[in-house]
Amino acid sequence: MADSDDNSLQLPGAILLISCYELGHQPVSLAGPLAVLRHHGFAPAAIDTAVESLDSDAIGAARLVAIAVPMHTALRLGVAAARRVRAANPDAHICFYGLYATLNAPYLLDGPGDSVISGEFEAALLGLAEALDRGDDPAAVPGVGTASRAAAPVLEPLPPVLRALVPDRDGLPGLRLYAGLEWPKGTIVPAGAVETTRGCHHQCRHCPITPIYGGRFVVVPRSVVLADARAQIAAGARHITFTDPDFFNGPGHGMRIMRELRVEFPWLTFDATIKVEHLLEHRKRLPELAANGCIFVVTAVESLAPEALRRMAKGHDRAMVDEALALLDEAGIAMRPSLLPFSPWETLDGYRDLLRWVAENDLTGCVDPVMFSIRLLIPPGSLVLDDPDRSAWLGELDAANFTWRWTHPDPRMDALHREVAGIVEAAAGLLDPPGMTFAEIWSAAWSVAGEDVPPVPAPVKRRPVAPALTESWFC
Repeated sequence: MADSDDNSLQLPGAILLISCYELGHQPVSLAGPLAVLRHHGFAPAAIDTAVESLDSDAIGAARLVAIAVPMHTALRLGVAAARRVRAANPDAHICFYGLYATLNAPYLLDGPGDSVISGEFEAALLGLAEALDRGDDPAAVPGVGTASRAAAPVLEPLPPVLRALVPDRDGLPGLRLYAGLEWPKGTIVPAGAVETTRGCHHQCRHCPITPIYGGRFVVVPRSVVLADARAQIAAGARHITFTDPDFFNGPGHGMRIMRELRVEFPWLTFDATIKVEHLLEHRKRLPELAANGCIFVVTAVESLAPEALRRMAKGHDRAMVDEALALLDEAGIAMRPSLLPFSPWETLDGYRDLLRWVAENDLTGCVDPVMFSIRLLIPPGSLVLDDPDRSAWLGELDAANFTWRWTHPDPRMDALHREVAGIVEAAAGLLDPPGMTFAEIWSAAWSVAGEDVPPVPAPVKRRPVAPALTESWFC
């Protein structure tokens, strides 16, 4: 590396890592790179704009600004942050890293950024810092994409020395600034988050993980996950979210980690994301999941409409969703369905059927109202672009908003989406209870067709109030 003169990236603050949104969690997208860079002699600063201000002094001191973009919302906010950095410090090298970086490389490298990295990004980000410190061309670093040289996502596992590093959360905002667990109702405790795997075995066609990982997944060493969890528990966490795209991609690995943590901390609770088909495939594991402290599971139900599920290659149907719900009920674990109810393949009848299913199963308290407004995002590279009937609904690429435009074949569905989105936004501002918001959405689903609004059906069975994090999930 270069000597530690005024231009060296080894100086404190010469590297600035920025996170803008990570599902309400203290960002591992900062903690991971902090560990790698600090281990190799750098002294990066880190700012999470979700809970703190983007400091002008930090911007001015930086020669490398790396912005985490693990999801669409983070990318939108990250580009705004990059423009501020560019205006205040035009000589800084701006790198976007994370899931959405290489998907949107043409736009990001045409002004907002200088480089992009996706996949297993830590080694490439370290290589970028070292190259800039030496004065070398960043385009020569494996895994780093620039305007002069495209780069594919990094899929090779990290070198052993990097894989063994525990995410470094020192200096990050405290856990109480992030989403907490509310359970029982009215009681909120700090929550932490860890990842046991990255990527995903499955290739759901609408999922942004698919064009990056292509069905691969990478295991995070058990010792690393345990150490990261222990550090967050020492910082006050009383609940841990497993942020894996699917906790049962490697069920034995994840269960061993959960089991060890529960033995060490018998009061600790968990939540995880698990596919419907994996809940059925690993049904024998569900009682142990509950016994180890898992109190709810986020399940990507998305839709109940057969055609929508087929086009998205979800791998389940309505009967499987009902069976998974029954299995979780039997185990004493709450299901919190995630939904994608506005897609080109959803119908108005299908949307209303989904609402009826939620009401009859007394799930209004288990589905965050924002879920009823989620509309399909189609990033560049999405497998959805290969849909054989795309000409009926696909529009132009809106590069500045990182998605292809599309119009529903039934204009009522686009009108309903606008109305439901407005209902959800207004309700969030007024802190309306979910049941009240659901009733408004129910009414809108019939009113958009000019039809009489039937009463919301009574639940077939009553459910206890489900545990939840205090920030709604959306991508």
